[in-house]
Amino acid sequence: MQPGDRVRVDRGDVTNEGVLLPSTTRDHLVVKIDGGYNVGIDREAADVEVLESGVRDVDEEADAGGGEASEITFDDDLPTISLISTGGTIASTVDYRTGAVTAQFDAEDVLRAVPDLAGRANYRGRVVANILSENMDPPIWQELATAVSEEIEAGADGVVVMHGTDTMQYSASALSFMLDAPVPVVFTGSQRSADRPSSDNVMNAVCAVEAAKADHAETLVCMHADASDDACALHRGTRVRKNHTSRRDAFETVGAAPLGRIDYAAAAEAGADGDAADAAIEWARQPQPRGETDIATATDLDADVELVTFTPGMDPAAWDYLDGKDGVVVVGTGLGHVHTDLIPRIEELVDDGTVVAMTSQCLAGRVCDRVYDTGRDLLDAGVVEAGDTLPGTAKVKLMWALANLSDPADAMTRDLAGELTEESQPWR
Repeated sequence: MQPGDRVRVDRGDVTNEGVLLPSTTRDHLVVKIDGGYNVGIDREAADVEVLESGVRDVDEEADAGGGEASEITFDDDLPTISLISTGGTIASTVDYRTGAVTAQFDAEDVLRAVPDLAGRANYRGRVVANILSENMDPPIWQELATAVSEEIEAGADGVVVMHGTDTMQYSASALSFMLDAPVPVVFTGSQRSADRPSSDNVMNAVCAVEAAKADHAETLVCMHADASDDACALHRGTRVRKNHTSRRDAFETVGAAPLGRIDYAAAAEAGADGDAADAAIEWARQPQPRGETDIATATDLDADVELVTFTPGMDPAAWDYLDGKDGVVVVGTGLGHVHTDLIPRIEELVDDGTVVAMTSQCLAGRVCDRVYDTGRDLLDAGVVEAGDTLPGTAKVKLMWALANLSDPADAMTRDLAGELTEESQPWR
């Protein structure tokens, strides 16, 4: 028996029937029963009968770019979508030894766990990391950007990156700056693990694949648009923020409506119909067209950048650790302010060569340090206004700008990848 097989498991007077999933231990079987829950069963106490084989033809191969690569082919007439796994809840299961949810699946395991993906594309699977997203860091962003570039150069018509939701917005921003891609790069994940009936992994994965097949070349985050299972929102990678810890519709485009919306029913019916992928998407704004640029990468990053949030009563001495940093992004109040006692510290940083960029703690709107005296003093101290760039995006942008551009301070005032709008508009 293999993961993906439909099995009947007898243990004493209890019988469970469902799909065999990969297990995190050798001592347990994991079966997804028809009600949607996963059941962990002691192997020694189980009598297993395979009812239907679910094994697919998986040809594993070593990949020169690092990580594991494989190819699962369903139909030569279908587009090729590369599934790149970094771990996270969408690629997680319950460890029946500890009872905790852990990132253990690779790309092939996700395909087995989401059979709805079958027949939609030819899939290439690649594992860049197998971590929960709080462990994501800039070196992995660089590996991820390189992997995406190599997959596109190898002929992928689109890329889906499976990622933990907690830091997905940072990774999506990083790839937005590091890559000029001629095809879609779509991040997706799940708020709830696959062992739960309320898991959002199937819908998000299906919509992400259809978005990766569609006619655009954006770096997007594809997640639930609302609490129901009607649609997924397509958020530009540099304008998205996770705004809830556990809701399935946790992600929002800040300052505007999402770039697009993909109808799940239409996406689910798309299957092998390439035109249906575009028909399922309603764009709120014109996306970047597919195929208008060759793949280009600039993966250098200057990791010596800190993101600091001002709070009332903050001791200026708390900023001493910023001395010598190449860049600092300040999350200020309102229009971009800090206590006046901090302004001399900021001026010292700028005089020592640190690029200091100002963002706002507000969820929408832009900084403007020309309205009040504090703001004008900050500008005189050398602070750079980052407009309505989100704080996390601003940190990633400054890391990239310091490593790749001759004038990173000026770059923080200009839009490079859709992160900075010309003017802020109300969206509610």
